[in-house]
Amino acid sequence: MRTAGGFAKRPRLIHHNEPQTLSCDCVTLSARPIASSLLSERASECRTIQGDHIETHLIFTMTEFLTALVYASEKSANIARACKQEETLFQLLVQEKKGNEKNKKFVSDFKTLADVLVQEVIKHDIGKKFPGLEDYVFGEESNQFTNSLGEKIKVEVCATETETAELLSKVLDGNTSAAKLLAKIVHHDVSIKDPALEKVKVDIPQDTMAVWVDPIDSTLQYIKGYADEKPKDGIYSKGLQCVTILIGVYNRSSGLPIMGVINQPFVTRDPDSFRWRGQYFWGLSYKGINICSLQNQDVNATSQSTDDQCEDPRQSEDLQSGNDNLSAVISTSENEAIKTALSMLRLYYAAGAGYKSLCAVQGFVSVYLLSEDTTFKWDCCAPHAILRSLGGGMVDFRECLKRIKAGNLDERPELIYNTPVNGATGVDRWANKGGLVAYRCPKDLDTIMNIVSKVNL
Repeated sequence: MRTAGGFAKRPRLIHHNEPQTLSCDCVTLSARPIASSLLSERASECRTIQGDHIETHLIFTMTEFLTALVYASEKSANIARACKQEETLFQLLVQEKKGNEKNKKFVSDFKTLADVLVQEVIKHDIGKKFPGLEDYVFGEESNQFTNSLGEKIKVEVCATETETAELLSKVLDGNTSAAKLLAKIVHHDVSIKDPALEKVKVDIPQDTMAVWVDPIDSTLQYIKGYADEKPKDGIYSKGLQCVTILIGVYNRSSGLPIMGVINQPFVTRDPDSFRWRGQYFWGLSYKGINICSLQNQDVNATSQSTDDQCEDPRQSEDLQSGNDNLSAVISTSENEAIKTALSMLRLYYAAGAGYKSLCAVQGFVSVYLLSEDTTFKWDCCAPHAILRSLGGGMVDFRECLKRIKAGNLDERPELIYNTPVNGATGVDRWANKGGLVAYRCPKDLDTIMNIVSKVNL
């Protein structure tokens, strides 16, 4: 680009909390903190000036935004637990998906009021804290729910707790006590102490971000509600432990994941009260800075992983990298030839795409592999961001195979989140058409993909 005086000037970035005055050619601007009470006190205006073109951005600290996501996930976990507490009531909240909403992997696919309400709570809370961003929160579920009378009701968070309770009462066939309980959780602020979150010192423009939400991943396990399953090497094959809430943030331009939160609402159950407790994990990977809730390191450190730096100090000795100790988690419906190829590894089966990804995040397995196109952007964005923060990632399985067979090992085909599948309709627009492999260690990924590349698919 050229200006009247020759080559274009380099854009200048204004980012200060104190008012400043800058001039560029004949334009004078003032950069000031945003004054609106609706916006965060730490938000500031950022303007990029190039010739006579001016772009204004909102800048937020990553601490603030990531904290908001963690809070939203924990409030969502409270909703998931509350809905599950009364089994008789819970059965009123289940609805079968039809048509374009349905995942073709399942003969029957279901959503619950918890799915719909959680998604709307996340969207509402993010929009309340960061006005405008709610338009860039995308999720798996439509917010329409049909009650037992056949009435179609648009589920949303209302301005007041009373109004939300009235709306939910219609979905719950007039069960006002349950509606009031859920509305109270929806409008109640959660309290979380996470010192690591407070130390994250990175800024990001709001208008570069978008969010994928899977409000209740592994809905079938949520509905069945198995509570007494025993894990094998820390991995549950089924049960409520396989249920996750996934909130992932990606860059609108590049499509790459920036940060993610995985909340596991059902981890341990009190033997006396039968109440569940959960846990959450978060990660951030942005401009060379990689930070994760699993790390015991200075959160401001730049951690660029290499193929030789795959270990995590919390990973048990028998899970360390090495051909004799590689492991994978897959679905029971996985291709039989791939099952056979992976049988030389320690092989586990588990429900839920989010949970299987979490197994990779926690270092329970080397990879989570899926050869089919039955996962979606909302399943993967959050865990992908966390894996990137740990030096790993999530790649397109079939594209990775293609490159290995062609001898092109220079680039790994990471999943991206801003582009729909060309020509697809319904939920298939956001399917991961080439399958996926989630990994923490690039070296382990290469070894396992070399094994799988010998399979005829």
